[in-house]
Amino acid sequence: MELFLLLVPAFMIAIVVFAAVKVIGRSREMRRAWSSGLTAEARCLRSYATTSGGGQAAVRTTLHHVYEFRTWDGRVIRFDETNGPSTRVEGDIVIVRYTPDRPERATAHPPNRSGNAVATGCTLGCLGFVLLCALGFTMVVLSLPN
Repeated sequence: MELFLLLVPAFMIAIVVFAAVKVIGRSREMRRAWSSGLTAEARCLRSYATTSGGGQAAVRTTLHHVYEFRTWDGRVIRFDETNGPSTRVEGDIVIVRYTPDRPERATAHPPNRSGNAVATGCTLGCLGFVLLCALGFTMVVLSLPN
């Protein structure tokens, strides 16, 4: 039984660490794209929404946009980005920012370093709280008498 009680927080810790790595990685990608200086005109090819949750959980809707642009060296790049403005529709022309080594990681979000830092910090703060709770639970289980 004690092993099971240790596996649950270990699994939670693994998920939190994975999520933190993804959040930090995407934040760095956006900062690099914004600071690279490379821009291109992109066309919004498609806009769609996905939903998750339901039942006992709250339903969450995520808006996606698919963009296509041509890099400075002539390659055609298509990418999907989440959480764009709901007013953007198919056929709109937008400015995208990208890095020369990874243009498929482009972003159509306008540069907003402080907003990016705040969002990343808040997300990491919430993940840190969950991590501390899992570690605290682990300590309590380990301190139980056999």
